[in-house]
Amino acid sequence: MKQCILILGVCLCTLSLPAREARLLRFPHSMGEQVVFSRGGDLYTVPVSGGLARKLTSHVGYEMFPRFSPDGKYIAFTGQYDGNTEVYIIPADGGEPRRLTYTATLNRDDPGDRMGPNNIVIGWTPDSKRVLFRSRCYSFNDFSGQLFTVPVEGGLPVEIPLKNGGFASFSPDGTRLAYNYIFREFRTWKRYAGGMADDIRVIDLSTGVSEKITRGSHQEIIPMWGPTGEGIFFLSDEDGVMNLHVYNLTTRQTTRLTHHDDYDIKFPAIGDKRIVYEHGGDLYCYDLAGKRVDRIPVEIADDHPHARPGWKDVRDEISGLAVSPDGTRVLAGARGDLFSMPAREGVTYNLTHSSDANDREPAWSPDGKYISYISDKSGEFNIYTREVASGRERPLLPGFTGYIFTYKWSPDSRKIAWSEKRNTLNILDLSSGKNTVIERSGIGPLTTFNWSPDSKYLAYVRPERAMNNIVIHDSERNESHVVTDGWYAVSAPNFSDDGRYLLFSSARTFNPVYSRTEWNHVYTRMNKVYILPLATDADVPLAPRNDEPVKEKKEKDKPVIYDFTDLPRRLVELPVTAADNYGNLHLLGRKLFYDREGKTMYYDLDTRQENDTKGRLLFSNGYTRGLAFTGNNSFQVVEMPVTTVAITKAVPLDGLRRWVDYPAEWLQIYDESWRQMRDFFYARNMHGVDWAAMKAKYAVL
Repeated sequence: MKQCILILGVCLCTLSLPAREARLLRFPHSMGEQVVFSRGGDLYTVPVSGGLARKLTSHVGYEMFPRFSPDGKYIAFTGQYDGNTEVYIIPADGGEPRRLTYTATLNRDDPGDRMGPNNIVIGWTPDSKRVLFRSRCYSFNDFSGQLFTVPVEGGLPVEIPLKNGGFASFSPDGTRLAYNYIFREFRTWKRYAGGMADDIRVIDLSTGVSEKITRGSHQEIIPMWGPTGEGIFFLSDEDGVMNLHVYNLTTRQTTRLTHHDDYDIKFPAIGDKRIVYEHGGDLYCYDLAGKRVDRIPVEIADDHPHARPGWKDVRDEISGLAVSPDGTRVLAGARGDLFSMPAREGVTYNLTHSSDANDREPAWSPDGKYISYISDKSGEFNIYTREVASGRERPLLPGFTGYIFTYKWSPDSRKIAWSEKRNTLNILDLSSGKNTVIERSGIGPLTTFNWSPDSKYLAYVRPERAMNNIVIHDSERNESHVVTDGWYAVSAPNFSDDGRYLLFSSARTFNPVYSRTEWNHVYTRMNKVYILPLATDADVPLAPRNDEPVKEKKEKDKPVIYDFTDLPRRLVELPVTAADNYGNLHLLGRKLFYDREGKTMYYDLDTRQENDTKGRLLFSNGYTRGLAFTGNNSFQVVEMPVTTVAITKAVPLDGLRRWVDYPAEWLQIYDESWRQMRDFFYARNMHGVDWAAMKAKYAVL
């Protein structure tokens, strides 16, 4: 047996996966017959004819913008070896990087940021003695930066005397510099023609005289001085797609050289014989002598460590929590999966295991029979219910396409109210499957709503052209009643636990502050909490006290009847000390809870005093249990109401770990981003763009 295992192991070790042709090859440059480029944050070289690429760097930091020195001895690049993003050089064949610049760390210093990274290597001086780079080290403005050169042997950088500078290129004799005044290549605005549209300029470094050589309204970026000195090559999108052009310094005429009609050319760089550039994730070269365009097939033999699946602790990625009605379990949404955790001790279960889906907004049905959540596992978002006993699932909205904001169970577990991007508020009857649109807004989404305890009414905020209003919808009679007057901003409507009162926050307190900058009055904190008695038998809270015989107690199960007349006269302001921002309103018995400045407070209607719970509370549907939080990110299940938050037995989070399939997760992120644009773009027709075709076009990357 041991011999068989040994032989099998040897056979497996002799097998090797072939290298595969790679995409997303970035920031190329060529010298002689070699091309250097960046992929996945590391540098590689490959022959101009293509083939198997050789890896030059392997640091966890991002290496980019490699540039051969004109004499072919070195490669300068921008790297993240020591925390900052700085300029480094290595021998052309590879070797230990040597740092050339030392600058401060910037807040916006990332290859994915629209301002681009700091200390970008642009090129070299023609004598190979200095590296040309762009830096924001002298600027507090993220939009601007300056050009510098730094000696190869090390030393202080020298600023080129320009107020601003972007991509640039020296003339062969080093006396002139072609440059972009604005740096906007990382702001990938298609067909942009506004004030940030760039042009090509040439400065005589001896006289300081600068001249524009292009004057179109389109983008003209990344100038590259040809090795013979006769022309300046650059990118232009004058025909809608970024292509390579050349400006003849003698005739002052511009000629288009490439004719790509699908993807833009990105980040071209000129060498001694050719211009290499990105196009659709591939590398291409334009032969300067033969005026021919060829794709460079590049194979990568890599272990792809960032794509290997693995375990990930997701306790710091919780995006939603819900308590079971009996208080024994807690649902958590974290990094796109749904988890069921024990309230005190036990096993944490991953209920969805979905790297290819975004599962969010977990909830329990009030009767405890179902778990619900929003997921795009089908390719579109839907609300799913899962039987707790059997684990069987079903989508509730067959054929739905769009973005679902949120949803809430009715207390009797028979209906779900939900809202979506087409600005509708809906009630779904779970037994019949019938969906009723109760409000359709032409102003904005309807995302704030709550059920009455008897599941008959739904209170929600209706967006208006001026001030929003609160509406109460009778789901049995299909009638709606506006309960505010539209004079003041309103938010956070909710019913009391007995259904007799409506709570909401409203901006009705005017305490102007004089602005020392704008020389005008400003209004910052204007909200207070308001109580509206709705039921015909509801007492007026905070009324003047007067000793009277004890009234007969109301029957607990007696139907609550609302009176929608003369509402403004019955409105009561909670006498809290200061106006502020209030939310998460709940009236349990005689205690009114609300969130203010990140913590939960409550007002006792009997003692008429405000109290601090010393933490934060999350109320469950039904008010019997909830979650109590402290500032150290721990929480526990508690019986409601809670007047003081103290964590004695936190919900264990050790089991919040998931197996991440990174390629599947990346594809899900791409798909959801595409849908976000489809659903939220301000022009419904996407400016006439075939959005489905765009998804297929860029999905290959």
